[in-house]
Amino acid sequence: MAAKFCVLDILWNDRPQPHCKARGAWANGWNAAAVAASYMDDAIFLPPTHDVVEGPEGVQSFFDGLFQNGVTDHQLEVINVMEGGDEIVAASRWSAKGGDGSDIGGIATHVFERQNDGSLKLKLHTFN
Repeated sequence: MAAKFCVLDILWNDRPQPHCKARGAWANGWNAAAVAASYMDDAIFLPPTHDVVEGPEGVQSFFDGLFQNGVTDHQLEVINVMEGGDEIVAASRWSAKGGDGSDIGGIATHVFERQNDGSLKLKLHTFN
């Protein structure tokens, strides 16, 4: 299932969700602050740099750099989704265009936690 949506939309049967802030950030305007808003305050983000990034501020800094380097056309293809209690785990393939126009991609894992208002936020995210 290739989609230009964030994993949250896919998990909710492709229905647009107002709490999916990252979707618009990736598709319209490359807004790192909007991407970071999809992460919990105590989120752990493990990018391929091998850094351990904590919280939305660190996530925003990482994506600011990515967007400034011209990365575009982010896509996800969901491999599997597992749900248990208030947590949802999604394994996906990701792809994008590098700033030089090259194709880049890899594998990603997203762990979401359902919030009191029913929305989902990222608790753990890693990709290579």
